[in-house]
Amino acid sequence: MKKILATTVAAGALLASVAVAGATELRLSHQWSNKDVRHKVAQIVADEVKAAGVDLEIKIFGSKSLFKPREQYKPLSRGQLDMSVLPLSYAGGQQPAYNLTLMPGLVKNHDHAARLSDSDFMAALEEKMAEDDVMVLVHGYLAGGFVGKDKCITAPENVDGLQMRAAGKAFEQMLAGAGASIASMASSEIYNAMQTGVLDAANTSSSSFVSYRIYEQAACYTPAGDVALWFMYQPLLMNKTTFEGLTEEQQQALLDASEKAEAFYLEEAKKQDAASVEVYKEAGVEIAEMSQEEFEAWRELAKETSYKAFVEEVPDGQELLDMALAVE
Repeated sequence: MKKILATTVAAGALLASVAVAGATELRLSHQWSNKDVRHKVAQIVADEVKAAGVDLEIKIFGSKSLFKPREQYKPLSRGQLDMSVLPLSYAGGQQPAYNLTLMPGLVKNHDHAARLSDSDFMAALEEKMAEDDVMVLVHGYLAGGFVGKDKCITAPENVDGLQMRAAGKAFEQMLAGAGASIASMASSEIYNAMQTGVLDAANTSSSSFVSYRIYEQAACYTPAGDVALWFMYQPLLMNKTTFEGLTEEQQQALLDASEKAEAFYLEEAKKQDAASVEVYKEAGVEIAEMSQEEFEAWRELAKETSYKAFVEEVPDGQELLDMALAVE
């Protein structure tokens, strides 16, 4: 069961949830299609809560139909949105510490990611979320890799002179350090940007590489394999005040549903990488593998760019970085 931090709900606070036909309806926003694992995580929570019979319904607005991908955290924190499956680093502008949830080479594999989610490091981030009236229902990390429109991307020297999309500030800093020019955008915009020549290469999650059909624009794919440089924390979040305004039965139904969804998320995340390789192979895209030596070259570059900048820019950055690195 998730630990819920106690808080005092301001008198007269307006909840985003509304009563519909005798039940409380919550709005959940995300940017992905209904085939994506992150949608499936949201759907499990919605289905389990409905089956619990506690007069609570979750209406899912996928495919960025309610809010733009990078514009979900603020309405969530203000109670204008109830729930969201969101790459937390998208909110790095509001809370710079969140950029640590997409730091090159910080996460070793999916099981290590799960240990990070259950660590003092994550507890420290959840305290910062609570300051924004946000809480975590479902923890989850996804791995990812690179695609190149005309060439393979495995080592730092491969990106010199390329126009690239990177998910999150830390990856942008590292790629810029390798000589790439950066174009910031949500993963849902990669396809069109590659199609129109705005991008030469990109990195995102294995799941997004498939669900957005980016294989139609790529010549080469470097997936997460024995080594994965790219891991991104993408939890299901909820407005804290909205949660606390529910009945005890509704709260418990949400927590139980979230526990089931989190277990599914971890197992599916492990499958996404291999599944994406098969999709790209079938599409005729070349598959490249990153060697351990290339991985180490990226990580050394990250230490001199992303890690260094994070510590310099975030007041408690060194402490948070040390907490993350301490998780075996």
